[in-house]
Amino acid sequence: QVHLVESGGGLVQPGGSLRLSCVASGSISGINVMGWYRQAPGKQRELVARITDSGTTNYGDSVKGRFAISRDNAKNTVYLQMNSLNPEDAAVYYCNAVRTYGMGFRSDYWGQGTQVTVSS
Repeated sequence: QVHLVESGGGLVQPGGSLRLSCVASGSISGINVMGWYRQAPGKQRELVARITDSGTTNYGDSVKGRFAISRDNAKNTVYLQMNSLNPEDAAVYYCNAVRTYGMGFRSDYWGQGTQVTVSS
């Protein structure tokens, strides 16, 4: 099993910054992609950012230029640096990990989420 634990959420003013962390543990071999998704009340979960084991990144359109994802493979940790936050960024942020284990097969793992609130 893969266990993901997020941290770093909290209250920040508009224009401020937060850095989220996600530590992976357990049977983490074969994890190819890690990422962040978010979900606000009444909205569907959406991709924020993801990063492959080789360092290739992808971002949701709404966060491009403001957020940056990175990973430290030695620490089995992925980070999300969030800058220029606005109220529309407020959501529960979930860490995601993906393992591919055969042709056309994949497994997704999720953390419990960390709340990000953007308010004056």
